[in-house]
Amino acid sequence: MRHHLNRAQTVYRSRGLSELIRTTVSYIPIELNNLFFRLRYSSGTHVMDEDWDTLVILDACRYDMFAEQANLDGDLQSRISLGSTSEEFLDRNFGDEMFHDTVYVNTNPYLPKLNLDDGTFHAVVDLLDDWDDDLETVHPDTVVNAALDAHRRFPDKRLIVHFMQPHFPFIGETGRQITAKGWSTEQGDKDKKKSSSESQTVWQQLRAGTDRTNLTQELAWKAYRENLDVVLDSLEQLLDGVDGQTVVSADHGNMVGERFRPIPSFRKYGHFYGVYMPELVRVPWHVIDSAERREVVAEPPIETERQTDDIIEERLDALGYR
Repeated sequence: MRHHLNRAQTVYRSRGLSELIRTTVSYIPIELNNLFFRLRYSSGTHVMDEDWDTLVILDACRYDMFAEQANLDGDLQSRISLGSTSEEFLDRNFGDEMFHDTVYVNTNPYLPKLNLDDGTFHAVVDLLDDWDDDLETVHPDTVVNAALDAHRRFPDKRLIVHFMQPHFPFIGETGRQITAKGWSTEQGDKDKKKSSSESQTVWQQLRAGTDRTNLTQELAWKAYRENLDVVLDSLEQLLDGVDGQTVVSADHGNMVGERFRPIPSFRKYGHFYGVYMPELVRVPWHVIDSAERREVVAEPPIETERQTDDIIEERLDALGYR
């Protein structure tokens, strides 16, 4: 509700009363659906209140995808996320609090965008400078190596490891053939690989209709699922290299052609701030138990180099947030 009210104020200031009325009317069914959702489900899980030594976050991973594709030891449960986007998840779990017993290995530009890399955790290992320019994201193997190094450097801290996959861009075999924002099927000159960087993301194309492209919902599903397989393959090395109890979860999910309910809508693609549907906020909570637990202590945060606004905005754009 707060986000929608802030959005309404912005619309009024920039586009006037008539557009404010239209925008407000469009929010009414969303808030009614949110009310029905809250009546049926819990209000959400604050991840820092849960029992874990290492928390793995798979960005935009739906519960149903994970349940079908993940083959991990342990106990698969589900939780209701506090956010339907990374921005909301990060703000509601970590904003205005301090967790100086925790190290955060980060690939999501919203963490520095929200200033959560400044004193919120004992340390933030920011990987936005380890960006793969061809993939337009951080490869999961890069995240694994950084997380294992962080565990060696900070053995007495809780560890959060935030992978960008399965979030778009899609880096599997199918995903690399889809022409979308940050991607091109053109071959040849390396600079031409980014010739479509000003086009729409996969989800934006599906929302607008894809009569002029070869993209279908089925193809997007395949690429999305492949992205989860890619990160799960890399994840095995991380799970073998950390001690204590590990939880594999997600910040939010993603809609792939479903409709809002019980008040229906057009088919929806992607994820939206402040919209609570099972596809968006029901996330995996896979517990890999261990008899050996980490001895965790809180210590003052160490100073880390912060990202520039330009880098943050470039990364947000590549991930489809602009």
